[in-house]
Amino acid sequence: MSPSPTTRIGAKNKGGGEQPQLRAPAATSSNDSYKEYVYSPVATSPLSSSVYLPTTLPIDEDKPPVSVVPRRTYFNFVAMEESGSKLPQYVAATAANLCIFAGGAMMGWTSPVLANMGKNDTKSMDDNPLGVVVTDDEGSWVGSLMTLGAVTGSLFSGYIGERFGRKKALLATSIPFLLGWALIATAKSLEQLYVARFIFGIAIAISFTVVPMYCGEIAETSIRGVLGSFLQLFVTFGLLYAYAIGPFVSYLIFWIVCAAVPIVFFACFMFMPESPYWLLTKGMKAEAEDALCKLRGKTSSGVQKELGDMQVAVDQAFSSEVKMTDLFTVKANFKALLLTCAGVSFQQLTGINVVLFYAQKIFASTGSAIDPAVCTIIVGVVQVCASGVTPIVVDRLGRRILLIASGVGTAVATGVLGVYYYIMDVEKSDVSSLGWLPIASLVLFMCLYCVGWGPLPWAIMGEMFSAEVKAKASGITVCICWALAFVITKFFSNIAAEFGNHTAFWFFTICCIVSVLFTVFLLPETKGKTLRQIQDELNGVKSLDYDNDERGQVSGK
Repeated sequence: MSPSPTTRIGAKNKGGGEQPQLRAPAATSSNDSYKEYVYSPVATSPLSSSVYLPTTLPIDEDKPPVSVVPRRTYFNFVAMEESGSKLPQYVAATAANLCIFAGGAMMGWTSPVLANMGKNDTKSMDDNPLGVVVTDDEGSWVGSLMTLGAVTGSLFSGYIGERFGRKKALLATSIPFLLGWALIATAKSLEQLYVARFIFGIAIAISFTVVPMYCGEIAETSIRGVLGSFLQLFVTFGLLYAYAIGPFVSYLIFWIVCAAVPIVFFACFMFMPESPYWLLTKGMKAEAEDALCKLRGKTSSGVQKELGDMQVAVDQAFSSEVKMTDLFTVKANFKALLLTCAGVSFQQLTGINVVLFYAQKIFASTGSAIDPAVCTIIVGVVQVCASGVTPIVVDRLGRRILLIASGVGTAVATGVLGVYYYIMDVEKSDVSSLGWLPIASLVLFMCLYCVGWGPLPWAIMGEMFSAEVKAKASGITVCICWALAFVITKFFSNIAAEFGNHTAFWFFTICCIVSVLFTVFLLPETKGKTLRQIQDELNGVKSLDYDNDERGQVSGK
C-alpha cells in the first residue's frame, strides 16, 4: 500500500486561518484501487470577511504536482448609512426667507399708500396721516430713499454676517424693520417717512446679503439650487401681500399687518440652527456638529463625513488672504466684475422698481375702467407664478437663452406701454377701448422679467467669481445695483413729468434691447461649466477640464 499523501500546512489565509499547500502523493502501485483525498480546512478566524467553502480534491497520480487554491465566496458587509431628512433644511430656509417676505411687503407698501396720499378727495384725506397731498416729486423720495438706505447698508452687511453669524445678523434685521414701521405709524411729516424708508433700506441690505449665504451653507448639494431660489419667490410673496391688502384697509391697519411680518419672522427663526459652516470658521466644532445633526435629521455619527468635508473647505478658504486690488489686477476677476455689474445694471434698467413702487399709480394714470388696485393684484399673482417657474427651467435651458427671451419680452412690454401713453397723452385720442392693454403689458413684463433679468444676474454673480473674492466682489455689485435703483426710482417721476410717461417707458425699452445685445455678444454661458472652466474662459485660455469633457463625450463616457 502506498504511503499517504503529504500536506504542508503553515501558510495563513486572508482571514487568519491556515491555507493548505498540497503536494501530490508519493508513487503508488498500479493496482491501488482507491484515490486519496485531502480536505481543505475552513478558515477559523471570526473576523474574516471571506468564507472558504470546503472542497474535496481528488489526487490524480498521472499529473504533475500542483498547488490547489480553494474556491472562495466573498460576503461584503457594508455599514448602513443614515438616510436623514431634507425637511429641516426646507423649514430653516423658509424661516430665514420670512425676512425677505417682510422686505417685499415693505417695498410693496408704497404702491397703495402713495396712490392714496396723492389724491385730494375727502375720503383719501381722512386716511392720510400727513394731512397734505403728496406730490409726485415727494412720492419719488419716499419710494427711492429705501434704495439709498440699501446702498449704505450693503457697505457693512457682509461684515455683520461674518462677525456675528448668519442667524444673529438676520434676527437683528427685526430691529430696523420694527423701527421703520414705528416711524410710519407715528408719521406726521414727510421727513419722518423719509427717515423710515432709509432705515428700511438698511434692513433690506442685510437681508439680501445674508439670506443667500445662510441658505447656501445649510443646504445639501442636491437641494441648494431650490433653497437659493426661495429669495425671489418670497420677495414676490411679500409684494403680493401688500398689493392685496393695502388698497382695501386703512393706513393704520395696513402698517400693523406689515409690521407683524418681521415679528413672525423673529419668532420662527430664533429656533433655527446657525450655519454650521460659520460655526466652523469660529472654531466651534461641537456646535457645528449639533447644528448639522438638526439640519440633516441624523445622529452625530451620521454627519461626521460631511462635517469633515466642511472643515476642509473652511481650512482651504482661510489658507490665504485676498486683497481688494485682486479684483482689478487679475484678469478673470476684473472681467467677472464688469459682467456682473453690467448684469445688475440691466436688471434695474428694465424699469422693475418703477413698476413695483408705482404700479397702482401707473394703472390709475392710464384711465382704464378696471380698478387699479385689482390690476396691481393681478400683476402680483403673475409675478409669484413666474418666480415659481424659474427654478425648474433655468438649469435646462441655460442662462443666456432666458436672458435673451427676458430682454425681448420686457422690451416689447415697455414699448407697448409707451405707445399707449403716447396715444393718450400726446395724440389725445380715446383709449377707453384699450383699457386691457396696460394690464396685458405689465403681465407680460412680469412674466418675462421673473424668468430672466429678475433672478439670473444674482445666479451669474455666484458663478462668475472664485470663492476667495466672492464676498468682496458681491459687495461692490450689490452696491451698484441699489445705487442705480435709487437713481431710476427717484428720477422716473421727474422724467415722466418733463418729457411724458411714454418717453420714460421708451427709455426702458432701449435699455432692454441693449441688454439683449450684451447677452448675445459679451456674456458667456455658465450652465454646466465648472468654476475652473468659467475662470479659464474669463482668462481667455482653453480649459483642460473642457478638453476632458469633450473627450468623454466623444468616447461616450
